[in-house]
Amino acid sequence: MSDQPARVLVVEDEAAIADTLLYALRSEGYAASHCTLGREALAQLRDGGAEVVVLDVGLPDIGGFEVCRELRTFSQVPVIFLTARNDEFDRVLGLELGADDYVTKPFSPRELVARVRARLRRVAPVAAAAGWMQRGGFAIDGEGRRIRYGEVLLDLTRYEYALLAALLARPGAILSRAQLMERGWDHASDSADRTVDTHVKTLRAKLRAAGVPGEPIRTHRGVGYALEV
Repeated sequence: MSDQPARVLVVEDEAAIADTLLYALRSEGYAASHCTLGREALAQLRDGGAEVVVLDVGLPDIGGFEVCRELRTFSQVPVIFLTARNDEFDRVLGLELGADDYVTKPFSPRELVARVRARLRRVAPVAAAAGWMQRGGFAIDGEGRRIRYGEVLLDLTRYEYALLAALLARPGAILSRAQLMERGWDHASDSADRTVDTHVKTLRAKLRAAGVPGEPIRTHRGVGYALEV
């Protein structure tokens, strides 16, 4: 993942401010995306849609404080509040809700980008030390042979883990049953095409139970399977 640009989600309903932020972030090489509603942001973040969130306090549907409160029930992604408010009560409340930083308007886009960079530097060593690699909403610990979705640790059998790990290693790529057996089984004779299909079926059921939206494991008839993260 080190060769991929860090994803920053900007949650801001003022178009001029959002455009300025997106330009500044993209100019520094970040993959910046934007939404205007708190509920939309939460839906994206449940899918692991960002490594840092720049969150406006005043949003049209639900306030930024409420977004942060709900976000902290399923994710520890760094949050930088962006607001016109500058009184101590709001700053303390935001930090107590789990925000990592607080920037008041008007602000310097360069300063905000620097704060985003600082948050990413602090998160990276923790992730590396823990042994987890992020893949969209999934995280995989290869050494510990564990996979989680959001904060949910998946209860996988040996072969379910092997299949999901192989698909996560190449998200979006179509892997044939033979390729999946190569990566997941100690010996090709341990399994057959139909057994792979059976494990995919049980794996899909476990992903649904863990709250993974949609059907991330796609069947490509006559070819194999791909994982959309």
